[in-house]
Amino acid sequence: MTRRLANVTLDNLDDLPTRCRRCVFWELDPGAGQRAIEAGDPELEKEAWVSAALLEWGSCGKVLYVDGVAAGFVLYAPPSYVPRSVAFPTSPVSADAVLLMTASVLPEFDAGGLGRMLVQGVAKDLIRRGVKAVEAFGTNSWSELGHCVLPTDFLLSVGFKTVRPHHLTPRLRLELKSAASWREDVEVALERLLGSMSPEGALRPVGT
Repeated sequence: MTRRLANVTLDNLDDLPTRCRRCVFWELDPGAGQRAIEAGDPELEKEAWVSAALLEWGSCGKVLYVDGVAAGFVLYAPPSYVPRSVAFPTSPVSADAVLLMTASVLPEFDAGGLGRMLVQGVAKDLIRRGVKAVEAFGTNSWSELGHCVLPTDFLLSVGFKTVRPHHLTPRLRLELKSAASWREDVEVALERLLGSMSPEGALRPVGT
């Protein structure tokens, strides 16, 4: 079984699950997002957002392929690129951090440790770009926010720490500076930083 992480580009954007390809929860503010859905063109808005992020900031996501089949993805960007990031009770994201927006692993690949691999890919990319930390909003209520917000338990299991508690949407943080200073190969450093993942079902498929 071969596993490969590729940067999200306009060429492979359609490899995201259909629900996620059409969702602009993070990319637009709530009002603009609703208007895009009503107009029937959320895919165009998603493409425009990815295009702008790539041109202005650089890599903003990863697609994970297993034997050539898209099995999961993750999206991330500075909070200034993510209008929804200011709509949480635990906002704002710290000025020195990139926001981990969302991630998804398809159900048929859920038992392969791919959620952890996606987070490692994000951390490795951001370390190389000199980013100090990555933050994320978690959800403690899958039924309310599970389609677009990562489960808090999953984030905790891969090394994030809660920096602003909340009963529904806490904000969590993963420090990257210590990993950047280690002399070991970055893959070994990330293993030490992130630790082992909790049971595979911790990351459920989510949208973006």
